[in-house]
Amino acid sequence: MALSPARKAAFDILLTLDRGQAHSDDLLRGKGVSALSLQDRNLVTALVLGVVRWQLELDERLRPLLKRPNVKLDAEVRIALRLGAFQLLHLDRIPPSAAIDQSVELTKQSGHRFASAMVNAVLRRVAKQSGEEARPDGSRDLRAYPAWMRERWQSFFGEAATFSICAHGQLQPNLAIRMQSPDVEEELARAGVRWSSGSLLTGARIADSGDITATAAFRDGRVRIQDEGSQLVAEIAGQGRQILDCCAAPGGKTLILAERNPQARIFALEASPQRLEALCTRMAPLANRVECRLTDARYLHDESAYDLVLADVPCSGTGTLGRNPEIRHRLQLDDFARQAERQIAILSNALRAAQTGGRVVYSTCSLEPEENEQVIAATLMRHSAARVIPLQARLEAMRAEGILTEAGFNHLATSLTPEGYLRLVPGSAGTDGFFVVMLQRTV
Repeated sequence: MALSPARKAAFDILLTLDRGQAHSDDLLRGKGVSALSLQDRNLVTALVLGVVRWQLELDERLRPLLKRPNVKLDAEVRIALRLGAFQLLHLDRIPPSAAIDQSVELTKQSGHRFASAMVNAVLRRVAKQSGEEARPDGSRDLRAYPAWMRERWQSFFGEAATFSICAHGQLQPNLAIRMQSPDVEEELARAGVRWSSGSLLTGARIADSGDITATAAFRDGRVRIQDEGSQLVAEIAGQGRQILDCCAAPGGKTLILAERNPQARIFALEASPQRLEALCTRMAPLANRVECRLTDARYLHDESAYDLVLADVPCSGTGTLGRNPEIRHRLQLDDFARQAERQIAILSNALRAAQTGGRVVYSTCSLEPEENEQVIAATLMRHSAARVIPLQARLEAMRAEGILTEAGFNHLATSLTPEGYLRLVPGSAGTDGFFVVMLQRTV
C-alpha cells in the first residue's frame, strides 16, 4: 500500500516529538512539510497537533484494548496507534478504512511488521466504539492535560480561567501576521490570502484563508507569522536610543523594536550558535542598526549601557500549549524552579545593563507564578535600585498613538494585575498566554 505523504510526515514529526526533540511549531514549518501541497500540509498539521493534544485520551482509549495493557510499546507502534485512533475519534471526513490501513502500513514500514496485525485489530475495535460518545466537550478538554497542571491553574486562576486555558489549547491557534508596510496587503490579496484585523494591535492581522507561506512577501520577510501577544510585548517596550534585546531569537520582537525605533542602535543577544546564525540572517537587511551577538544573558557584563532593555526570557511555555501542545507531556513540576533561577539571572543582568532611569521589560509566555510574579519579587529583593512601572499609563499611551485598538485597550486594561503587571490568558483575546512587567532602574 502507498503511504499518504501527509501521514508519513506526521508520523516522522510525532516520532521526533516523542523523543523529546524540538517543538511541533518549528517542525511543522520544516522543509519536508513545506514541500507538500497545501492540502497535505493542512492534514499534517491537523494530525500532529491533534494527536499530541489528545494524547492522554487516546492512550486511555487504546490501553484496555491491548492484550497486555501495561506493556510498553515501541515508539513507532505507539504512534501508529495514536494516529489511527485520533483519525477515528476526531476526524469525521476520513474514512475509517483509510485511517486503519495507513496506520497498519506505517507500522510495517517502520520495521515492526510483527505488530501490524495487533494495530489492525486494536484500531478496528476503536472504530466500533467511535460513535459511542459525543464530540469533545469542556470536560474532555480538561482531561487532555495532566491533573497536576490543571490543579495548579485552578488554584491560581480559578475554574473559569482554567477552562478557557484548556479549551484554547485544544484549538488551532490564530495565524497572526505582521506586515512590513500597508502595500503588502494588496499583494497578499492578489495571492489569494484573506485576513481580518487583529484583536489588540492596529498593526496585526489574522490570516483567515490562503497560503501565506507560499507568497513572495513571506519568503522575502515583508510579512511574517507572529502571535499577536508576542507582537504586543515588543510594542509595550516602546522607545529607546540604545536598546538591548537579551534573548532575541527568532527575532520577531527585535524587528518590531527596529521598526518603532529607526534611529536606535539595537544589540540582539542569543546564547545558541544555531539560533544566532538564523537571527543574523533575518537581521541582515538591518545590519547597520542591529548587531547580533553570541551571548548568554545570564553572564552579561554590560553596565549602565542601555536606556531600553527587553528581557523576553526562555520559559516553560505553558502559555503556548495550543501552538506547542507537547509541552504538557514534557514538563515536570520541578522544572519551574530551574527556569526561575535562569530568569532571575537574566533579569538581574538586564537591570545592571540599564542606565539610570532606563526601562527593562520582562516577559514570558508562561502561566506559572514561579516564572512570573515570583521572579519579579526575587529580583526586586536583590536590586533595591529598581521599581515597577505599572503598565496602565503605557497602554493609554499606546492607544493614543494608534498602536492599540480601542477594544484591545479595553481588554488589556482588564488584564492588569493589582501590581500593574499584564497577564494575557490564552484564548481571552485569541492570543497565546503572556506575562509582561516594566521595571525602571532608579540609581
